[in-house]
Amino acid sequence: MGNNQSEREYEEKRLRQTITLAEEQLKKAKETAEKKKSEIVEAKKEVRENTTHSITNLYSSDGFEALVELSQYVNPVTDKIVDYEEEKHKIFLLENMIKSPYFARIDFKFDDEEEFEKIYIGRSSLRKTNCQEMYVYDWRSPVASVFYRFMKGEAFYDAPCGRITGRLNLKRQYEIKNGMLEYFFDADVQIVDEFLRQMLSQNTTAQMKAIIETIQQEQDVVIRDMENDLLMVQGVAGSGKTSIALHRAAYLMYQGLQTKLSSHNIMIISPNSLFEQYISNVLPELGEDNVVSVVFDDILNTIIKGRDIQPKNKFLENIISHSQYKQIRKDSIEFKTSKLFLETLDRFLCDIPEQWIEFDDVYYEGVCVAGKQALKDKILGRKETPLGIKLEQLKDYVLELISGSGKGRGHKAERNLVKQELQKYMKIDVVELYKILFTKEAYFYSLLQDSKPVEHIKEIWEYTKENLETGCLYYDDAIAIAYLYLKIYGTNEYKNIKQVVIDEAQDYYPLQYELFRLLFPNAKFTILGDMKQTLAKKEDVSFYGQIQKILNKKKSSLIMLDKSFRCTNEILNFSLKFMEQSPQIKSFNRNGDSPEVFVADNSDALIDKIAEEVKSCREKGLRSIGLICKTESNSIRLFNKINHKLDIQLIRNGSTSELQGVFIIPVYMSKGLEFDAVLICDADSQNYHDEDDKNLLYVACTRALHKLGLFCEKEVSPLI
Repeated sequence: MGNNQSEREYEEKRLRQTITLAEEQLKKAKETAEKKKSEIVEAKKEVRENTTHSITNLYSSDGFEALVELSQYVNPVTDKIVDYEEEKHKIFLLENMIKSPYFARIDFKFDDEEEFEKIYIGRSSLRKTNCQEMYVYDWRSPVASVFYRFMKGEAFYDAPCGRITGRLNLKRQYEIKNGMLEYFFDADVQIVDEFLRQMLSQNTTAQMKAIIETIQQEQDVVIRDMENDLLMVQGVAGSGKTSIALHRAAYLMYQGLQTKLSSHNIMIISPNSLFEQYISNVLPELGEDNVVSVVFDDILNTIIKGRDIQPKNKFLENIISHSQYKQIRKDSIEFKTSKLFLETLDRFLCDIPEQWIEFDDVYYEGVCVAGKQALKDKILGRKETPLGIKLEQLKDYVLELISGSGKGRGHKAERNLVKQELQKYMKIDVVELYKILFTKEAYFYSLLQDSKPVEHIKEIWEYTKENLETGCLYYDDAIAIAYLYLKIYGTNEYKNIKQVVIDEAQDYYPLQYELFRLLFPNAKFTILGDMKQTLAKKEDVSFYGQIQKILNKKKSSLIMLDKSFRCTNEILNFSLKFMEQSPQIKSFNRNGDSPEVFVADNSDALIDKIAEEVKSCREKGLRSIGLICKTESNSIRLFNKINHKLDIQLIRNGSTSELQGVFIIPVYMSKGLEFDAVLICDADSQNYHDEDDKNLLYVACTRALHKLGLFCEKEVSPLI
């Protein structure tokens, strides 16, 4: 990209000035860090030398004074460590700034000023010491939004003091590597699109990368939204939903000074641990600490402790496999996560103290201090208080009655016996409670009351009864049990979480959103999904209305992203054939090879064709090649047949491998990921033939950036 010579000289001079300033601040930051490090060492030494007496006497009569004295020495050490960590973070930012200080510049004239101001935009800010002059503005600063949202002409941005208006005269982008200016260009729509097209034509990386140079206007709106308590994003495959979510998290942390939000206040709920690994580098690359990240399995295991719970991926494996149990598995989870079953569970919760806790008269020294009916009456009152809290209060109530009798002192052994008796119904086994619903059939049907008959309800009941006898909690039952537990006991596990990001939102069920509401009552939510990529069920855009109703936030919004940046035109158009109604997806208009379908006569010929295509992809310079199979069992079979021909890795449930080279992966684990080339290796009529399979093929095809091939033995899928 050619540049005017005088302009280039100016830009190179400005770059040298910026790097020099960053180097000066880096030198000072390193000196300060070393000084703080020495202060920490000295402070720790002082603690050891001056508090020995205090520490050895903490449990004496002077213990409280010893603790006070100890804290007087320890607290300054803690403060110094915090200061040191902040200085180290500053060093990290400055070292990165020296390599590439900024990526853009805008010339913006504020309405009340005469001259255009040159505003440089980078990953972090750089201010000239002891003055207000900004050399580089952080990409998250209010004024930087002008770069993302406007071309030349009238422009504005929203600042804390209100809307600022002005005129944009120049948008310039830079490629700076290792402190050297490689090129720059002045952007208009055509040039910006060409730059983005070149960026998208590159190979993907083993981990997701930051996209601050190429954030689009509609993406920036999502990233900077501070108005909504619930922000829902329906984005087509390749629209950048996950990248937007992570950049939004970075933006929220940047705003943290005003909102008191830091990395430990944000939680990302990811579809699986492989996806967690894939996105783990984005926030550190943006100069922020990584946020708390969990998969839904983690949440279930935190609530239902000490139980063997079926992982979500195992549930998906079972439900998309063509077996005799496929339909009953689908019917079971759809019923157990429905509004009807939620109402059933709520009626059951009301019945528990009335019918399913066996209260006894409480005796102390031969005298009945509390009758069982009185105990039950205590529990049945105050409907708004969780049952678990009321049971704990009941124990305190009985022990107070004993103390009030005047006989409480000196009878420790009998008092402990009373505690043991009370403990029988103080601590409820929620799993055993849940089993009541599927052992007492008449009672179960009575809870359904006069609701509309559920198809296959008898089969669902018997299927669940058998499952609960295995000792492993199936995924759908674990969700229901977690709901009961939270309603009975509540939780403070996630009380510090103020912002929750849920990716692949379409694959959760209504009851799971009830769990999110109970787990994060004070949090705001960012929900991202694509109803066309739903696994194991059917959903449409109306599902966001259900989410909105369940989470019940004051202010919510649904934003639609309909432009795909990932696939070439040819791959995207091929993928759309698997949609019942072709959605309004705008392609970014990047051309490539047409997808190919390969049919082999037998298993050996199929393996040879796949190995040949992998070799061809590598010769073309494609680095990440995903061999996608419908299920994990299909993946294992393929791996065992082809691993002697290729250097290849098998991605299985629980894998956290880096996605580089050649690998085999089940389709449900590929959600949210992208590969240079995708080879669908079991695209035959046996694996893909019904309506549910269309979504799986759509998901698999839209993982590909540059190359897509479909392979099958003998008969190709009729869906293709």
